[in-house]
Amino acid sequence: MSLTPRTGHGRAHDREILRLAIPAFGALVAEPLFLLTDSVIVGHLPDPALGALGVASAALSALVGLCVFLAYATTAAVARRLGAGDVRQAMRQGMDGLWLAAIIGLAVGVACWPLAPFIVHLFGAVGQLATEAVTYLRISLIGVPAMLLVFAGTGVLRGMQDTRTPLVVSVASFALNGLLNAWFVLGLGWGLAGSAWGTVLAQALAATAYLVMVVRAARAHGASLLPDLAGLRAAGTAGLALVVRTACLQAVLLVAAAIATRMGDERIAAHTIATRIWTFLAFALDAIAIAGQAITGRALGAGDTSGTRAATRRMLIWGVACGVVFGALVLAARPLVPALFDARGETAAELLAVLWPVALLQPVAGVVFVLDGVLIGAGDQRYLAHAGLWTTLAFLPFAMVADTLVALWLALGAWMAARLVTLGVRAYGTAWMVTGTSRTAT
Repeated sequence: MSLTPRTGHGRAHDREILRLAIPAFGALVAEPLFLLTDSVIVGHLPDPALGALGVASAALSALVGLCVFLAYATTAAVARRLGAGDVRQAMRQGMDGLWLAAIIGLAVGVACWPLAPFIVHLFGAVGQLATEAVTYLRISLIGVPAMLLVFAGTGVLRGMQDTRTPLVVSVASFALNGLLNAWFVLGLGWGLAGSAWGTVLAQALAATAYLVMVVRAARAHGASLLPDLAGLRAAGTAGLALVVRTACLQAVLLVAAAIATRMGDERIAAHTIATRIWTFLAFALDAIAIAGQAITGRALGAGDTSGTRAATRRMLIWGVACGVVFGALVLAARPLVPALFDARGETAAELLAVLWPVALLQPVAGVVFVLDGVLIGAGDQRYLAHAGLWTTLAFLPFAMVADTLVALWLALGAWMAARLVTLGVRAYGTAWMVTGTSRTAT
C-alpha cells in the first residue's frame, strides 16, 4: 500500500506538507531563541561577558553544526523503513542514530575540552574575553552529547512522520532554558557560567525526553536497544557525506563573513544584519525541506516512485511560492529595516543596497532548499557531498573579486545558482530514486 497520498492529488500533498512543515518551522525557530535568551540575560553582566558568550557560542555552533547529519540521516533511514512497512527496523535505525550521537558527542567533548583555549583564540578572543569564553565553552562541551542526542531523537520522530512532538520539546526546552538562565545568572549570581549550566541542563532534559520516547517505541515494536555495529557503520558512512555537505555550506558563509569584515565596520555590520534576515527566512524554507526528507524517504521505502515525483513537484511549488512571498516582504520592509536594527549612516546605506539581492534570491533559495531536502530524504548523501564541493569552488572566484557588499552577495547568488543547477539536474534524473528499505549511494 502506498503511504504517499494519492486522493485529492495536489490538495492531499499540500495537507501532508503543511502537517509536517509548520511544526518543523516552529521547532527550527525555537532553537536560535536559546542564544537570544542567553544574550538578553547575559547582557545584564559586566563586560566582556556578552562578547565571551558570542565567541563561545560561535565556536560551539561550528562544532555542533557539523553533526546536524544525525537528524537528517536518521530521518531518511527511519522514514524509508517506515514506508516499507517495517516499523521494527525503523526503530532499530532510530536506536543506531541515538547510539552514534552519544558516541560522537562524548568524543567531541573529550577532544575539545583541552583545546578550548586554542579554539576561542581562533575566533580572535584574548585576555579576559578569552578566559570567560573558555569557561562557557568547557561547560557547554559537557552538554554536547545531549545536544547530539536531541538531533538524533528529532530525526527519529521526523522519520516517523511526527514533527509536532519535536516542536513541543523545543518550546519546553526554550522556556526551561530561559528560567534556568535567569535563576543561575541573576538569582544565584553564577555569572556567565550560570548561563552555560542553564543551557546544558535544558538540553539534557530534552535529550532525556527523546530517549524515553524512542526507547519506549523501540520496545513496543520489538527492536533491540543495544548498538548494532553494522547499523552504526552504515549511519556513520551516510553521516560522513553529510558532514562534507554541511562543511561546504559553513565554509561559504565563513568566507563571506571574512570578506565582509575586511571591507570595514559599516559593511560587516550591514552584512551581519542581512545574514540574520536571510537565516530567519531560511528556517521557513528549511521546514519544507524537512517535510521533503520525511515524505521522500517514506515514499521510496514504499516503492512509490510516482508518488515521490508528485510530492516533489508539489513541494517545489511551495518552495517557489514561499520564496516569492519572502522576497516581496523583504522589499516591502526594506525602508524600515535599518531603523529596526538601529543601523545608521553608511551602514544603513549598505544595508538598503544589499537587501535587493537578499530579496531576489529568495525564490532560488526556495527551490534549492526543497531539492536538498528531497535528496537527503532519498539517501543521496554522496552526490550531495560532491555537489557541495563543486558549488563551493564555483563561489570562491566570484567572492575573491568582490569589492563591494552587493558584489559579495551576488557571489552568494552565484553559489545559490550553482546549487540550483547541481540539485536540479540530479532531481530531474532517476538515479536518486532508489526504492526499498535501504539504498546504495551512487
